[in-house]
Amino acid sequence: MAVEALDTGAEHRDVTSELANWVADLKPENVTPRAYRWATHCFLDWFAVTIGGAHEPLVDMLVAEALDQEGSGSVPLVGRPEKVAPRWSVLINGSTGHALDFDDVNSDMHGHPTVPLVPALLTEARLAGASGQDMLLAFIAGYEVECMLGLMMGDGHYDQGFHSTATVGTLGAAAAISKLRGLDAEQTGMALGIAATQAAGLKSMFGTMCKPMHAGKAAESGWLAARLASRGFTAKSDGVECEQGFGPTLSPEFTPIAIRPDTSQPFEVENNLFKYHAACYLTHSPIEATRGLAQDNNLTTQDVEAIDIRVHPASLRVCNIQEPDTGLGIKFSLRHTAALAFLGEDTGAFDTYSDVNANRDDLVALRAKAQVAGWEGAGDSRSSAEIAIKLVDGTDLVRHIDVGVPASDTDAQEKLLIAKLHSLVDPLFGAECADQIAALALALEEAETVEPLMNAANR
Repeated sequence: MAVEALDTGAEHRDVTSELANWVADLKPENVTPRAYRWATHCFLDWFAVTIGGAHEPLVDMLVAEALDQEGSGSVPLVGRPEKVAPRWSVLINGSTGHALDFDDVNSDMHGHPTVPLVPALLTEARLAGASGQDMLLAFIAGYEVECMLGLMMGDGHYDQGFHSTATVGTLGAAAAISKLRGLDAEQTGMALGIAATQAAGLKSMFGTMCKPMHAGKAAESGWLAARLASRGFTAKSDGVECEQGFGPTLSPEFTPIAIRPDTSQPFEVENNLFKYHAACYLTHSPIEATRGLAQDNNLTTQDVEAIDIRVHPASLRVCNIQEPDTGLGIKFSLRHTAALAFLGEDTGAFDTYSDVNANRDDLVALRAKAQVAGWEGAGDSRSSAEIAIKLVDGTDLVRHIDVGVPASDTDAQEKLLIAKLHSLVDPLFGAECADQIAALALALEEAETVEPLMNAANR
């Protein structure tokens, strides 16, 4: 999206207030049909990956803790039969949605935009009896705030170790729930401040159960922030930009920008990137390039002398676990995911990322032939990669791919997302359930309540 840097000679600009005013003033007629459609695609994808991850061990532990503490509640869990208390539903559904690391991303946010928003919105919409359009409008508002803040925080926030999904996502969730609850600009500003002081999440936890919990905590903290703000709970009114506030404290290059200075530009939700491999998004270009070279040239492991994986230097601190020994670790290993792709394994299937596959002899042997290096050719695109495979006969095969380009054909995208939903839901609940969820998610703009969709996914 087009952004406009603030005039550094200006006396001051109240970023928190500007964000809050924009959220409070956003009306349904301000949003384009295309943005609404993209939003339904985000919901469709979220239900797919959340149902797919609903019985991961980390989710079982969270559900057990919720039931031990409070017993059964009123809000359905997605992909599971239990119902829990509202706050637990936000935390658990949020963590579940990120359990497979198969959920969508946005480069401006530097993270996963949908997963902190949808769990909070579903619970709040159910409690408030809100319509599908109400929820979609709130989602688009929260999504925009996430990306605005992601741009303000710059690369430095993520590069020094903060997980943007956890941090920026918390403020996005607060904005979304503020919108859904009809908070005015002052209350929304308070919600952003309450969210800002709760925002946390470390990249050092990638490859552990904490990373999915980051998304759940962002959803829960943002949801709670907006609800407290509606009761009059206070925070600093400039909590984003003030000295020792969210921006200056968590990023060495925090730079405020104007809020949607060009309203003719697409909403940020239209820059959403969906994942078709169940691993860190920065592994996707290497996966596709490696698989393409192997398939197009009918390669076997015996043909390969070495595999060079060239990526943006920032990837070296995100998904470069050299020798993963767990399924979660595979998701953050450029070498191991490249080996999976070369051998034709289904990188879109969540059971591919298993402890067994982390230690499988043929994968480990091929992984040993791979090396990872920072690549200047990536330029500013962190999703870009080049794979060079050197064959034993001396042949060099090279392919460059950048998956970080939003789809232009939304009809084709919708078909891919429905196929992804079926791949994750059919083995668990059958094709009829997947069809029902797809139909309900894609028709959210006309839905009177979210009850049918949530009930369809609670089983």
